[in-house]
Amino acid sequence: MQSKGNSPREAGDYVLDSYAVISYLQAERGSSRIRELLTNAAQGKYRLYFCVVNLGEVLYIVEREMGSTKATETLATVDELPIEIVDVDYKLTLTAAHLKAKCPIAFADCFAAALAKAKNARLITGDPEFHKLKPEYGVKVEWLI
Repeated sequence: MQSKGNSPREAGDYVLDSYAVISYLQAERGSSRIRELLTNAAQGKYRLYFCVVNLGEVLYIVEREMGSTKATETLATVDELPIEIVDVDYKLTLTAAHLKAKCPIAFADCFAAALAKAKNARLITGDPEFHKLKPEYGVKVEWLI
């Protein structure tokens, strides 16, 4: 299945950005694709990754908009999902910094892109900022519709 601006879906692992996770949590546009990915990951068909920086982004957005209790509930929900939360290390930070130097996207988004590159995984997003990523950056994007 291919949608406007998407590459055909391929086998392999996936990285979720904060847009994708918020979409799922709030049952917004693209949440059905995230549910599909979560179901398949729980069955061991592939792995889902989420950078701890992007987790922090989700939590501050939820806390700012709905309060700290909801942010705590959100963290508990994310912790139960079949997603591997990846800590930031030296190499990932350098890759994110290099992407930020070349591409005018938010620094947190650079960590999601850097993680996708490091894991040779497809980045799942609906964030239009990622349209600024050029193919030579080596990040495969699947767009939520």
